[in-house]
Amino acid sequence: MEKDENNQFLGEEKISKLLLKFSIPCIISLLISSLYNIVDQIFIGNSSLGYLGNAATGVVYPITIITMAFAWAFGDGSAAYLSLCQGRQDTKNAHKAVGNNILITFIISIIFLVLGFIFKDNLLYLFGASTKSIKLASDYYVIILAAIPIYMVANCMNAVIRADGSPGFSMAATATGAIINIILDPIFIFGFNLGIKGAAYATIIGQIASFIISVIYFTRTKTFKLTKESFKINFGIFKNVIKLGVSTFITQMSIVAISLVCNIMLAKYGALSKYGADIPIAVIGIAMKVFSIVINIIVGLIVGAQPILGYNYGAKNIERVKETFKKVVTIAIIVGIIFTIIFELWPSLIISIFGTNKKLYMEFAILTFRVFLMLVTLTCLIKLSSIFFQAVGEPLKATIVSLTRDIVCFIPLVIILPKFMGIKGVLIAAPIADALGIIVTSILIIIFFKNLSKEKKVIEQADYQKSQEGVIITIARKHGSQGKAIGQLVAEKLNIPYYYKEMLSIAAKESGLDKEFMSKINQSKDVLHDLYLTTSPVKYAIAAQEKAIKMIASKGSCVLVGRAADYVLKDNPHLVKIFIYANLDYRIKNVMAMYNDTKDKARKNILKSDKNRASYYEIISGQKWDNPENYDLCLDASIGKEKIAEIICDYVKKVK
Repeated sequence: MEKDENNQFLGEEKISKLLLKFSIPCIISLLISSLYNIVDQIFIGNSSLGYLGNAATGVVYPITIITMAFAWAFGDGSAAYLSLCQGRQDTKNAHKAVGNNILITFIISIIFLVLGFIFKDNLLYLFGASTKSIKLASDYYVIILAAIPIYMVANCMNAVIRADGSPGFSMAATATGAIINIILDPIFIFGFNLGIKGAAYATIIGQIASFIISVIYFTRTKTFKLTKESFKINFGIFKNVIKLGVSTFITQMSIVAISLVCNIMLAKYGALSKYGADIPIAVIGIAMKVFSIVINIIVGLIVGAQPILGYNYGAKNIERVKETFKKVVTIAIIVGIIFTIIFELWPSLIISIFGTNKKLYMEFAILTFRVFLMLVTLTCLIKLSSIFFQAVGEPLKATIVSLTRDIVCFIPLVIILPKFMGIKGVLIAAPIADALGIIVTSILIIIFFKNLSKEKKVIEQADYQKSQEGVIITIARKHGSQGKAIGQLVAEKLNIPYYYKEMLSIAAKESGLDKEFMSKINQSKDVLHDLYLTTSPVKYAIAAQEKAIKMIASKGSCVLVGRAADYVLKDNPHLVKIFIYANLDYRIKNVMAMYNDTKDKARKNILKSDKNRASYYEIISGQKWDNPENYDLCLDASIGKEKIAEIICDYVKKVK
């Protein structure tokens, strides 16, 4: 078995060359998507609507983010489930996952549509509309809301298109909508004199175009085909999709929380200041959308680096992980500093793009760019670090980094500081949150790399054992049932090779990944989260060990213990599948004897291990790990390992 060429490429090619290859397309794609959020503001700000128009769109924006939280969660979840189905060649459930989530996204969008119209004014006032901006906000909101079903379904479909192996098509669909929006904005706003309604019409026509392009793609998909059966609700599949999409939902809802609290404080303390309520909301809306350009450059950079980081982390190529991280951090710092200089020295140039307004507006806008975005470089580093931790399989650290800055620090500060500083307290909350956030981020990064430096790459010398043609015996077992010992006995009695850790050694040797890293995969509760990510080191490792299992089986008769080998080899005509179990008390005694555990600790370890093995098996196969129907023999280990080994050998001789 030759090493995977892509793995060699990620492990050996020059880092800067890899970053150019992977990061540039990501950055371009994200910048295109940013246009949707910016062009309306530019044309509205340069129309007779001025800052009141921008305040109106700023009020509506967080409401649309709520709908996107659901659309992207279902989209990412179904895309993730599709990736899992692709990995296990599960054509039965792949189309159901996609169809179910398109249908559920549509149903939820209709609920949003109805509730959005019923509580229209309540929502707009909640998100910061004033008596001056409410009419404009309402006009914009009603049109945008009418197209929410199309927008939500299109975004759900877009994620699936990427997972189906067509990221270029996905980008083209988004880009087409953005370009149409840009072309139609001046025509509708100025040419037809439709004002803020024109901006809304331009936006939804762009969304409709993206939707139509996505629908066209679904007539020629690569890995699945939608049928009527696809749209029958399957709660088992939907449950897994929700698990896979929940992180996306939490991320988006944190943005909603930030926007909601920020707008409420801006409206409250803005009304008490010389600026009024509308100017601060309009300006912050512009500042955040300008900042989205900066952050999307950084996100594109680190997302592009994920395959490099993921593979080399799994391979324990520590120096390449460090080198990649240093390079992306250096680029992020340079980008952050450049934009900080622009924001500090020439804020009026940026603001003028969104229209020239009265003196108070310009005064607050300049203050906002210089204070609110003062430490934009640190914000970039925090976001970069969060995605870095995702790439190396540390979702908890990624969540801590992300939520510390946004939820733990910014929201309390934006509520407390204005009580003492007025409207300026809202602005100063951002750089203080950045400063506190980078402290936590730095500590986690230092600890991570300190621990990483202690790890040494083990060079594997494993090789295939001599064998002859015959049955392939796979043994799945509950923790503490002595499945490994039984497997060894069977191999000895039949005089055939035995593979347990040896499978990992061969997979590590051939793939370049680290054996210790691979051995921990089915012991981790985060495997579901990591596996569907194409950039995840877990996915590289699982692909490597599955390839090793198939190659071992191709050499001849053997005994394979664990690693869902029975499913990996399901098409092998010589396969005999065994499941070893025993009652809990019997297994507790074995674990206590093997590991010198207390009874309580042994019980907890057994339950945890069995749960993780079941989860791993279900993800790999889509089937239940301990379902007797999946095996040829299910044997109770409490009758004795010698007796079990004899039963297996007798069975094998009969079916040979």
